[in-house]
Amino acid sequence: MKLILTNEVTGLGAPGDVVEVKDGYGRNYLIPRGYAILWSRGAEKQIESLRKAREAREIRDLGTAQEVAQRLGSLKVTLKTRAGQGGRLFGSITSGDIAEAVKAAGGPELDRRRIEIGNPIKSVGSHQIAVRLHPEVSAKVDVEVVGA
Repeated sequence: MKLILTNEVTGLGAPGDVVEVKDGYGRNYLIPRGYAILWSRGAEKQIESLRKAREAREIRDLGTAQEVAQRLGSLKVTLKTRAGQGGRLFGSITSGDIAEAVKAAGGPELDRRRIEIGNPIKSVGSHQIAVRLHPEVSAKVDVEVVGA
């Protein structure tokens, strides 16, 4: 099945990429969740607009990505959220929360889809988060979660 990705899918591609996947994966997972649309000749125009939007968001080159990675590595990010007894949070910290906290701490504006949280953050304390800045560069961000 030939599809056009509308969102970034880890291990498959970025928005605007034309990919060939198995029928069941495309029909049962990618299309219903809005990650992809069926490929057609009329969709070629959509591919072009998606690529332009991706290029505007994407970090241009490897050198810039490494500079941003260094800035993120030295950044101290603190998130204040409601917590109960024993340090358990009411809910969990999302990638959108982390992107806002990085920006508030004076860091660069990050796309929440590029932030990879290994295990859900459901307790106060220090956590390390990975951010994919470029296909060859990823940065680690130390996030301190504080109960309010």
